[in-house]
Amino acid sequence: MPAVVLGSEWVPGTPLSVTRRGYRHHGIYAGKGRVIHYAGLFRHRRGRIEEVSLEDFSGNKPIHAGPAPDKVRGRDIVLRARSRLGECRYDLLKNNCEHFCNWCLRGESRSPQIESLTRPARALAYLGATCLAFFHGRSSSASLRQI
Repeated sequence: MPAVVLGSEWVPGTPLSVTRRGYRHHGIYAGKGRVIHYAGLFRHRRGRIEEVSLEDFSGNKPIHAGPAPDKVRGRDIVLRARSRLGECRYDLLKNNCEHFCNWCLRGESRSPQIESLTRPARALAYLGATCLAFFHGRSSSASLRQI
């Protein structure tokens, strides 16, 4: 049985991820054994979107492939990813590798990974704002009754 070259079974535009210590790193398969990803702050001071080999992307960890697009959609995904090559605006909470990949795939810059981490803080902030508005509204109406 012939050896399969890593990535040869993937369609360009397929989302890829690798589990790293405490998080999942995301990239877009560009074809010919290449991946476009947001390198983050470990490789570049301000982060950088770059195209690297599958081996560089994976860091010798297993690669998980998401759903493969059809060939036309896959080409468009790779073109979107390549349109941002060289960008250096990495931000862990607002513009990370997952934000980048979701933008390439869906046109929506989101990171469910970050959203799940910040959900408790957002819930507390909402609760605090709601309580503040409630108590502020009560003290305002009490002040009006005294007038």
